[in-house]
This record gives sequence, C-alpha cells and structure tokens, in this order.
Amino acid sequence: MQDPFTGRPTCIQGGSLPNEDDWRALQHDHGRRLEALARFRAAAAQVGIGTYPDDDLVLWDADEIGLLAAADPLWKELDAAARAFREVFPLCELEDFGFPEEVEDLLGERSPRLRPISSGVEATAFEAEDGSIYKFFMPREDGLIGGTFHFTREDEVALHAEASDGTYQAMLEKFDLILQLGGMPTEVVGVTKRDGVLVTKQTLGELLSEGADTSQVQPAELIALPSRFLRAHRDHPRLYFREGEPWLVADLHAKNMVRAADGELRAIDLLAAPLPADLIAQEPLLADWLERVKRDPTAGVLREVHDDEL
Repeated sequence: MQDPFTGRPTCIQGGSLPNEDDWRALQHDHGRRLEALARFRAAAAQVGIGTYPDDDLVLWDADEIGLLAAADPLWKELDAAARAFREVFPLCELEDFGFPEEVEDLLGERSPRLRPISSGVEATAFEAEDGSIYKFFMPREDGLIGGTFHFTREDEVALHAEASDGTYQAMLEKFDLILQLGGMPTEVVGVTKRDGVLVTKQTLGELLSEGADTSQVQPAELIALPSRFLRAHRDHPRLYFREGEPWLVADLHAKNMVRAADGELRAIDLLAAPLPADLIAQEPLLADWLERVKRDPTAGVLREVHDDEL
C-alpha cells in the first residue's frame, strides 16, 4: 500500500489496525531510525560538529559533504551515516500534502485534501480522505521541537520533573515508545527541509469524552512512581524500562488516548524522558528501588528484611 501524499510504502489506512507482521515492521522501522540517528550523531561529533540541538543534523542534505568524504575516513563515515539516516527519515515538503507554497499557517492556508481536527502546543492534526491522521510538528526558532522533561533535585523529593522543549531525537523516541506501549500505530513520514516540520501518520481512533478518567487504564507495562521519589506536574507520571533503562512516561490523559477499532484504549501521544543517571546515583534509596522494581514491578520502596537479619 502506498501513501497517497508521498507515494512511499505505508501500513496505515484510516481506522484499520495493521496486521501483526506490519506492526512488527513498523516497530522495527522506529528502532532503525533511532540507530541511524545515533550513528549520525557519533560521526558528526568525531569531526567536531555540535549535535545539540539536533535540527542541523536532521535537516542535513546528504550531498553537502560528498567532496570531503573522499579525502578523510572520518568525513567518509559522516557522509555514509548522513545518507543512511536520510533513507529512514526522508525529506518532504508541505506542498506534498496539498498546502500552498511557502505556507506559514497550516490552519489558515489549509490543504484541500486534509481536514483539520486539532491544534496544540506541539502539533496540528488533520484527517485525510481515507481517515488516516497526519500530524505536523512545528519546530521553534531555537531548533527545539516537541517536549521532554528536565530533571532537578530538591530537598523534599529526589527528582523534580519539569516539562521542557524537546529535540528531534526525543520526538523519535516518543513515537517508538508509543508503539512499545501498545499505542496507536504511528509512522514517521518525514521532515520538511525548508521549515523542519516533522510529519507523522497515525491510525484513526475514537476520541474519549473530555475529562474521562484514564488513571485505571494506563498501559500495563507502566509502574507507579512513589511520590517521595518524583514530583512531576503532569498527569499520570509512571516508570517504564525502555531497553533496560528507566524512563518517566506521563500525560496519558483522555486527550492522548483513543479507542481503536479492536475496542482497546491506545495512546496517541505522551510525554517522556530517560531518568538522569547522575541524579539517581545521588539518591541511594531511589537507585536501590529502581534495581529491584526492574526485576519485580511490585517491589516496595523499602527492601524487605528477614527476621533473622534484625
């Protein structure tokens, strides 16, 4: 199946959920994209190119360093890494989706092929003719995009998590997390060269009633975080072990969950970030709990002590 806007392969059409093979392939694509970005970032660092924010990397034209690649092994690796990344995160244009040239306001200068359905701080969402949902994430002037968490220590709590502007890597990690948690299938369509707009495609779901309580329907893989360890001014902060590393996952409220065609409640968006290892190391009780809860999600805050040890 081809995407009607880009002509590239897609497994998403309207509200139909992909089959198991397509679902696995979609998850694999998210992993490949993150691996390619990590390789690209490492290669750029080797030649002294800064990688934060990462908008310059993400918008890199793969032909920009062709001549240098022939002269030095490090630049050759950078060239190869840039091209490998571009294969899994292609460039596109807003005009591909029916918007007029050099559009500045997606809602004001609408595409005749997309129906606007919502607009938020991070993205504007549209429904295509076949029911598929396309989201356009607009970058900020400083090169940051989307959201993440910034952590600090406080006297009353081990970790204080404040929402902050994110990076393209954080966005790609978020889409990977959504699938890992059984959320709505989400494809990364590409990024626009001129404006750095990140475009995704997602399966259509039924919206929940506004203000619906989702505290009891969080993904089973998420673990409640004791309040003595974390303060986060976001809905439903939870712990998740992504590839063995602890992450904070939050904001799975009614607006970020929908009912899929199979009747399951699935996430369409969230806010997440890895817990900072340096701050965890300064909190022995938190570090101990994380090690134990990684093996046993029901582990208590305090380690059990047998009677013969008292």
